[in-house]
Amino acid sequence: MSLPTTRPSTAERAGMKRNARRSASLWTAAVAFLSVGALTGCTTHTQGRAVSIYNDPFAVAGLPTTDGPTGPRPGVAAANRPVTNTDHGPVDTLATNAIDDIEGYWKTEYPKVFRGTFEPVGELVSWDSTAPRRSALQFCGDRTAGLVNAGYCVSDNTIGWDRKTMLPSMIDSFGPMAVVMVLAHEYGHAVQHHSGLATEDDPGIVREQQADCFAGAFMRYVAEDHAPHFTLNTSTGLNSVLAATVSIRDADPNDPDSVHGSAFERVTAVQIGFTDGPTACAKIDADEIEARRGGLPQAFDDPSDTGELPITADTVKEFDKALTSILPVPNEPNLSLSGSSMRCADARPTPPVSYCPTSNTIGIDLAELAKRGTPNTEPESGLPVTVTGDYTAYVLVASRYTLAVQKSHGQALSDPKTALRAACLSGVITAALGSPDRDPTHGDFVLSPGDLDEAVSALLSDGLAASDVDGRTVPSGFSRVDAFRAGVLGGENACANRYS
Repeated sequence: MSLPTTRPSTAERAGMKRNARRSASLWTAAVAFLSVGALTGCTTHTQGRAVSIYNDPFAVAGLPTTDGPTGPRPGVAAANRPVTNTDHGPVDTLATNAIDDIEGYWKTEYPKVFRGTFEPVGELVSWDSTAPRRSALQFCGDRTAGLVNAGYCVSDNTIGWDRKTMLPSMIDSFGPMAVVMVLAHEYGHAVQHHSGLATEDDPGIVREQQADCFAGAFMRYVAEDHAPHFTLNTSTGLNSVLAATVSIRDADPNDPDSVHGSAFERVTAVQIGFTDGPTACAKIDADEIEARRGGLPQAFDDPSDTGELPITADTVKEFDKALTSILPVPNEPNLSLSGSSMRCADARPTPPVSYCPTSNTIGIDLAELAKRGTPNTEPESGLPVTVTGDYTAYVLVASRYTLAVQKSHGQALSDPKTALRAACLSGVITAALGSPDRDPTHGDFVLSPGDLDEAVSALLSDGLAASDVDGRTVPSGFSRVDAFRAGVLGGENACANRYS
């Protein structure tokens, strides 16, 4: 967030093109209510019947929330598929099995979406990015020494991956299904190429959003237990896949090579595919992406700006004024900076921010809130598991304020829909702070590029910003993020319609 009233430009950088030869991802039953620390269609089809994806807060896009196995199926024979330069190790086996399942999916789905017949990729290539340059092979015209990456090569219809650094980093940080997600994305580029859906002349963000969406559609296939080599539960398993997507976002919005999309955009594309399938993915184009952005900030006017606003008593008080302006209530809640462990007859503390309905008070432990909103600055080995920053803290304050809003509407404050309404209304607040036509009565707070990503990461990690008055949330990070996204893109009416 930032305090200056000048907001970032939202103009898209037209004409940014990537290497035309390569399309590679740059990777720098009811479940118990848990205690935590572009809108898609409103129905989906499961086993031939239409079902609501919102009326059950424990559902995940129409599927039940499951907490069973996630990852490679035990005892299943490995795919018999040649891989150039393989070391026959477990990472290459995982990748090859993933490609085999992905191809099985597209053999069935391709003719439902595109004309013609499905054409598999011609070759799979594995490499060791730590190998000396003199012994490194080439992938799509590049030496693989130091190439910590995975990609699809248009010129020779090849998919390749770094088995030494990249894929192991994904496994260590997010589990083996993150690798499956990566390769499903790359295979999405192959589908684009063979179908003619997207070419090198299309904006990079369009190609990447379509590929993310195709990957999401495949992950639903796995979650529905159709994949021969893999399983995916819709709680911790799917949460980890989405967290991996957040990790590989475009972290610097002012980088001209940032064509993959923010975490918010990437997760949105995955959710579109998971919810509505590959036909919806094929409809993603520049106009659809721009409409989905809705004027939200995409880049900093000043490249030296970090968008980070210190969390102090003064800034929290000003933020509280913005909240009461965006979602006014007849009886505004009191703000206490004396701590979050308030004595409250009808709610438990949810540190570092709590809401007490009886006294209509939001209590904040300012020191702990500031810790929560501190950006990740320490160098990490591997990939960042979470993305933190000032909005990680501010969205939590917003979510506790939304409990006062729900109270004013006479809604329950301690059930699963409370939790999802909190996330959704927090999205409404977030969109108001980022609107190009923002109301001046909302104060000087301005949403910065990256703030949405911080909110999404927090919703996936502990879900406190999507919890009820006692700090309980639903187990699916997918559902928490989807509720937040509904508020950002659909407004207060979307929250009322979904979670009434």
